[in-house]
Amino acid sequence: MQMLAVAQTLQNLIDLGRSLKPVSVAVCHPCSEVSLRGAVEAAQAQLIDPVLVGPSAKIQAVANQAGIDISGYRLIDTAHSHESASRAVALCRSGECDALMKGSLHTDEMMHEVLLVETGLRTARRISHVYLMEVSTYPKMLLITDAAINIYPTLDDKVHIIQNAIDLAHVLDLPAPRVAILSAVETVDAKIRSTIDAAALCKMAERGQISGAILDGPLAFDTAINLEAARIKGLLSDVAGVADVLVVPDLESGNMLAKQLEYLAGARAAGIVLGARVPIILTSRSDSTETRLASCAVAVKLVHAKRQTTTGVFLA
Repeated sequence: MQMLAVAQTLQNLIDLGRSLKPVSVAVCHPCSEVSLRGAVEAAQAQLIDPVLVGPSAKIQAVANQAGIDISGYRLIDTAHSHESASRAVALCRSGECDALMKGSLHTDEMMHEVLLVETGLRTARRISHVYLMEVSTYPKMLLITDAAINIYPTLDDKVHIIQNAIDLAHVLDLPAPRVAILSAVETVDAKIRSTIDAAALCKMAERGQISGAILDGPLAFDTAINLEAARIKGLLSDVAGVADVLVVPDLESGNMLAKQLEYLAGARAAGIVLGARVPIILTSRSDSTETRLASCAVAVKLVHAKRQTTTGVFLA
C-alpha cells in the first residue's frame, strides 16, 4: 500500500512533478494540434520547458489555427519528421535537453533514432515502456510492463524490463515493489514459455541478477491482483494479490491488458519509456490532458532523481 500515499491518482503525479523545477524537453515534430497543445499545456502546468523541434512554418500554422500561443518557446526548424527525430535525439544526447517527447510522427521513426548506436540514446539497458495505471477497483497504482516497445522479449530482455520498472518504483518512493510475472497459470509448464521465463527470473532475483524488489511467478492475472483468488488456489506468496508491478509475457498481451483496464474498468494511465539516456514520453492521439501531464510529471521526477544519484534508471 506504500505507493498509495505517493501516487494515488494521476493528479498526485502531476502535483509531484509541479513541486519540482521544470525540465527541458525536446518535443519531436509537434505538427498536429493534439501534440502541440499537449506540450504547451505541460509547460503551462510548470512541468516542462519545451523545445519544439520540427518544420517551423507547419508548427506555427497549426498553432495559429488552434489558437495556441507558442511565442515563448524555442523552435528548432527542420525539413521533415526524420530530421525532427534526429535533431531532438541529438539535443538529448548532448545534455541540452533532459527528456524526449513524441509529437505527431510515428513512434517507430523516432525510436529508430533513439536506438542508433553512435548517435542515439542507448545504454547498456534494454529500452522498455511502463504504464502507470490507476484502477478504481485496485487499492494502489499498478505498473504494467512492457506493453509498447518489446514485441516478443527474450529472457535477457525481461531482466532489463523488470529492472527498469523496479527502478521507476524506487523513484516513486516504493523501496521494495512486489513484482508479479504474469502467465496463464501458476505452475511451470514446459509448453508455456512464459512460465519457464518466470521461474528463471525469480531464481535470477534470488541470485542478485535482479535487485530491489520481491518477485514471484508465474502468476495468472487473477492471483497477481486478488488476494481471495490467491487464497483459493493455495498460493503462499508475498506478491500474489498485492502486486505493484505486472510483467506481461509480450507486447500483445500487455497492450490488450492495459487497454482492457482503460476501456472496460475505467482505468487512467500515464506512461514512460525507460532504459535510454533520458526518459521518453510517448503520447497518443487518444490520450487525455491528464494522461499527458501525468506522463510528463513522471519524466520530471525521473530527471530530478537521476541528478541526485549516479545510478539512475537511464545510466549504462
